[in-house]
Amino acid sequence: MHNRKISVVGLGYVGLPVAVSLSRHGQVVAFDINENRINELKKGEDHTGEVASEKLKSADLLITKDSADLKKADFHIVTVPTPITNAKRPDLSPVYAASRTVGKQLKHGDIVVYESTVYPGVTEDECVPILEKESGLKYPEDFKVGYSPERINPGDKKNRLETIVKIVAGTDEETCNIVAEVYGSIIEAGIHKAPSIQVAETAKVIENTQRDINIALMNELALICNRLDIDTLSVLEAASTKWNFLNFKPGLVGGHCIGVDPYYLTHKAELAGHNPQVILSGRRINDGMGEFVAHETIKHLFKKGIGSKASITIIGFTFKEDCPDIRNTRVIDIVKELESFGMSVQVVDSMADADEAEKEYGIKIVKAENLAPADAVIFAVQHKEYVEKGWSLVTSLLKNKKGFVADIKGCLDMTQKPDDVELWRL
Repeated sequence: MHNRKISVVGLGYVGLPVAVSLSRHGQVVAFDINENRINELKKGEDHTGEVASEKLKSADLLITKDSADLKKADFHIVTVPTPITNAKRPDLSPVYAASRTVGKQLKHGDIVVYESTVYPGVTEDECVPILEKESGLKYPEDFKVGYSPERINPGDKKNRLETIVKIVAGTDEETCNIVAEVYGSIIEAGIHKAPSIQVAETAKVIENTQRDINIALMNELALICNRLDIDTLSVLEAASTKWNFLNFKPGLVGGHCIGVDPYYLTHKAELAGHNPQVILSGRRINDGMGEFVAHETIKHLFKKGIGSKASITIIGFTFKEDCPDIRNTRVIDIVKELESFGMSVQVVDSMADADEAEKEYGIKIVKAENLAPADAVIFAVQHKEYVEKGWSLVTSLLKNKKGFVADIKGCLDMTQKPDDVELWRL
């Protein structure tokens, strides 16, 4: 059992579950700069759905936006987001800001562990100097750092923080062992000690880059099959009968991990003088899938003689199923492309925060009961409640229960397709 006093900086999808789990062994200083988030958590509410209200209320947390409270801890875990800019370059401003905040409260003997996704070298080469400057302490004599990449999968009720192997690394062997001991107190699946912080940083970005490339291959297959008038999902069903076939499917690739992490790796690669052709090629394919779906929908509607006066309902707006997170959702690409042709688009998503969607994307989420009948429906996100309703939901959204349906993830049973519906699948 560790004897460290813990703080967690950043209480989002990653930080909150970490803080709650670690609070089983003593009070955790749970810090965030977002006052609304602090107030929400103090009420025992978590809009992300990652921590149940009862569990949150019973956790031994000092929920605070006062950075001075960080002095009460000697083991600081930084879990702030690391997005990309509009130019698809790493945006490390949140992790820099968190480093300044922690640095101001840093004491001799403290350890700072980063969970935020970064490219190799950020922890030691970029964050440590900030910690030194703000604290007046010297690294590694006065304080140590570690890196333990987050592996939280939002909306996944099976693969949770405790059931996923945790990678840890530290300034030196002693620090790595302490980091392993702290996380080992809550991780049931085991701890993997990486030989260096840079190895751990690289492991994080390659995990999601690998998935991104595999999905890109499936998306390119979908582009090819579409030209050949072959059903992609039927091809994958047949191919998956081979024992070593990797079961990836085509689709939109958004969110704050798979759609972002590859750019951290490619940025570092370019700084090192290497042109990462495969990774960037996969990114281009995946980033273009929303526009492709929109164009196929437009093409089918024009063939029906409806054209730019068409009305379209999109089911789902979050970046993935059964998750309220709308960060980097690629559904917005479909919306914008359809609207650029003058088409009327309405979006329904019971899990997405309507105010956040309007603020971030200018999108009005329409309640199901207020949807107008549409000429076409795009099934974009397979939330469980929508999948269970299946064709009854889709046809209820169409004018006279007939029209065009684009099923991006293959959620609908083809054998039950109504005769008056034209179905297209990615």
